[in-house]
Amino acid sequence: MSFLPQRYTVTAALPYANGPVHIGHLAGVYLPADIYVRYLRSMGRDVKFICGSDEHGVPITIRAQKEGVTPQQVVDKYHALIRDSFQEFNVSFDVYSRTSSATHAEVSSGFFKKLYADGKFIEQTTQQYFDEQAQQFLADRYIVGTCPNCSNENAYGDQCERCGTSLSPTELINPRSMLSGAQPVLRDTKHWFLPLDQYEPWLREWIVEGHKNDWKTNVYGQCKSWIDQGLHPRAVTRDLDWGVPVPVPGAEGKVLYVWFDAPIGYISATKEAFPDEWETYWKDSGSKLVHFIGKDNIVFHCIIFPAMLKAHGGYILPDNVPANEFLNLEGDKISTSRNWAVWLHEYLAEFPGQGDVLRYVLCANAPENKDNDFTWKDFQARNNNELVATLGNFVNRAAVLTHKFFEGKVPAAGEFTEQDQETLNQVYAFPAKIGELIENYRFRDALAEVLNVARLGNKYLADTQPWHLIKTDAARTGTVLHVSLQIAAALAPLLEPFLPASAQKLAAMLNLELGNWATAARPGILAAGHELREPALLFAKIEDTTVEAQVQKLLDTKKANQLANAPVTAAKENVSFEDFAKMDLRIGTIVAAEKVAKTKKLLKLTVDTGLDQRTIVSGIAEHFIPEALVGQQVLVLLNLAPREIKGIQSQGMLLLAENADGSLKLMQPGGAVRNGSGVM
Repeated sequence: MSFLPQRYTVTAALPYANGPVHIGHLAGVYLPADIYVRYLRSMGRDVKFICGSDEHGVPITIRAQKEGVTPQQVVDKYHALIRDSFQEFNVSFDVYSRTSSATHAEVSSGFFKKLYADGKFIEQTTQQYFDEQAQQFLADRYIVGTCPNCSNENAYGDQCERCGTSLSPTELINPRSMLSGAQPVLRDTKHWFLPLDQYEPWLREWIVEGHKNDWKTNVYGQCKSWIDQGLHPRAVTRDLDWGVPVPVPGAEGKVLYVWFDAPIGYISATKEAFPDEWETYWKDSGSKLVHFIGKDNIVFHCIIFPAMLKAHGGYILPDNVPANEFLNLEGDKISTSRNWAVWLHEYLAEFPGQGDVLRYVLCANAPENKDNDFTWKDFQARNNNELVATLGNFVNRAAVLTHKFFEGKVPAAGEFTEQDQETLNQVYAFPAKIGELIENYRFRDALAEVLNVARLGNKYLADTQPWHLIKTDAARTGTVLHVSLQIAAALAPLLEPFLPASAQKLAAMLNLELGNWATAARPGILAAGHELREPALLFAKIEDTTVEAQVQKLLDTKKANQLANAPVTAAKENVSFEDFAKMDLRIGTIVAAEKVAKTKKLLKLTVDTGLDQRTIVSGIAEHFIPEALVGQQVLVLLNLAPREIKGIQSQGMLLLAENADGSLKLMQPGGAVRNGSGVM
């Protein structure tokens, strides 16, 4: 096992407070970070695990505008949801803060002012779109227009979500403001830039030369590619009214760019939680800084934030940034905007007490080196075949047989056979092997080795067969179960970083303190005569109906997305106002409804039009239950020429709307209206 520093500052990327957390976030960032931190703590290391909600930026203001609330109300809602979900999922943050806090405003403003006073920024005047009706500059996401690549008329100023092309606002055809709908104009605006090009030689030495052998290939490769292409100044301010105000004269109406203030959130959160010792974790060379992020944040944490820290001076730099790739869902990219996700808070509500199952599956299938796919069938198979049939089965057999044959007390061990000793020697070698994998950020392989401990236990039980042995040799049976229980006891601390709730449950069943990492390699954890508690199943089988319901939930989402994005049929030819005015549209109430005999589609309706009660035959029987229509107010075209249908005289037509899937909806007034009222 490699040498571990005594002090660590571990950060997990700040989740954006614009929506809940999904399984892609967990697999890529928060679960591996939590495993790493729990392991370090079990090794006796001093660790501060830092995170918080990223609460500034344009998407927050757009959501607030759509929902008719303030940005603060948006972030308050999602900060609480994310924080509580993490807590229930047993993510062991020392502090979970937020970038809208007063401490963060103070720290990030002070950071900017230090760089400003030291002349680390350059000022540039650039042209940016301005909404003359709203009287404000527009961020890229507040500008929509026609994509020059695919002709999508609702492409954003930074990207077309239909074809995926990256754009700049000036590339859009017929740009318009999302605030007013008006066509924006270009105006000059002054901003402050961090000249990354000036830090390029230092970054090349620090990253390309200094971290070639210890950073993950995907992280190192992306950083080297950016540096090889040449770095450019990057704006640290923007025109917006939501965020940390730029704290210098002449910067009214400007805030710190979210990419600049968000990473400072790690520092401000540490200071907020540990005001007297925060500098020890950020400025003392004896501390090791590790950032856990997704691959979309590599450049910010490996190039831009280190350049900020270097420019400021006095801060330690990240020792490692073990970014993962992306997790897909049922073969499709996870998307917040399309609701194509498994949301953590929904999972916790629908699978109560099974947070560790999700932790297991996400770690076992982690996208450490390439994008991976989460499927509900794999989720079920891993739970049933690995957690239940392998891990849970071994622990349960060892405990149940001890209660059955030895009154729930650890039996004394006789003389160990070669198999007994070799099995225990293998168990005691696992902590070092698993620890080394964790220290090298290979969490998926580390978890596989933990499961191999249970497999070793199952093989030992299968080879020795204590359920048969008890009939002929009780003493030998006691030795076998003594060895089996030592394996179970070693499993508890090894499980804890990965499945903390299950590790606690196992320790409780063994009537044992959980212990630290070294405990797992210590012979004789359970002494002869130690009394166990009643056995309890660690995991439960997941049935087909459970996962089928989750798959159907996703299929319903996909169908809803398809309907929402279905093209609208082209408009018909224009008609004259005089022709339109000939139509007599009125409000009526359905007073009777019945199916037309020997037909599938027709309903016979009696409608009170305010002028009379008339019969209307309508082809809507496959969409509505007749009894449910009675009493409904509807829009009726009265002066349609009468027509005989299946021997029934029909005198008018109901107005309905057809969805993309062919379903029908009645056109109805928003509230009660007198029958016979005209439709204008």
